[in-house]
Amino acid sequence: MSVTEAVTRALAEDLLADGDITAALVPSGATAHFALHARAAGVLAGRECAAETFRLVGPDLKVVWHHQDGDALAPDVTVMEVTGPLRPILTAERTALNFLGHLSGIATLTAHFVAAAHAANPSVLILDTRKTTPGLRSLEKAAVRAGGGASHRGSLSEAVLVKDNHLAGTTITSAVGRARELWPGRLVEIECDSLAQVAEAARAGADAVLLDNMDPGTVVEAIAVAHVDATGPILTEVSGGVTLGNVAAYAAAGPDRISIGALTHSPTVLDLGLDLIWAEGG
Repeated sequence: MSVTEAVTRALAEDLLADGDITAALVPSGATAHFALHARAAGVLAGRECAAETFRLVGPDLKVVWHHQDGDALAPDVTVMEVTGPLRPILTAERTALNFLGHLSGIATLTAHFVAAAHAANPSVLILDTRKTTPGLRSLEKAAVRAGGGASHRGSLSEAVLVKDNHLAGTTITSAVGRARELWPGRLVEIECDSLAQVAEAARAGADAVLLDNMDPGTVVEAIAVAHVDATGPILTEVSGGVTLGNVAAYAAAGPDRISIGALTHSPTVLDLGLDLIWAEGG
């Protein structure tokens, strides 16, 4: 979903047939100047969504940004200023803050995981997953990238990922072979929960193995098995049960990638506030 589509839908939740009936109480000629402040440390994401919100609600508003997506924010720093008619600022405020708070929360959490992982293994990639808010996937994945992470497949058609439930109806070797026939050139990854599955996936020619819910010690063994049995280059990815407390241990085990669903399904909203600087007229 594009930024404009997401913002339009979000505004539609607030602006039904009667519009913003509270802002209508404010004199139409009133103008104001507000500053957006970070109330906690974090990483900014969602700037384009906030800018589009103010643009759609108040085309005459002047919005000045002092930070880009991906910038580290200190408490009390001024992120953005908006000046113009008061009514549309009031109408746009909550939608803009909802996008900024949620997406900055994702970027902030991602940055914490990246820092912890890179302290043990500077080359490991921290990836998101498809555990995203319906309709907001592209925005949430962009927020992960703003926090220093990388994106896994964005949809079911981008790559083949054979998971345990798929194996109820096929085998690893058959799945890899069939995928090569149907979609040559696309990445084929096999979720493995045992060393035997890792070996089979590697021998079958998978491009990547996802080491699911293995402890760090087993991950070390699995990576060795994957590289010994692989018929060509193979990526190793850790997933399942990864937390800020153990991501360094998993990174130290030597995988190429670590995917973490919590980046998008469990972030804490970054606290940002739109504060009045002055208002006049009406």
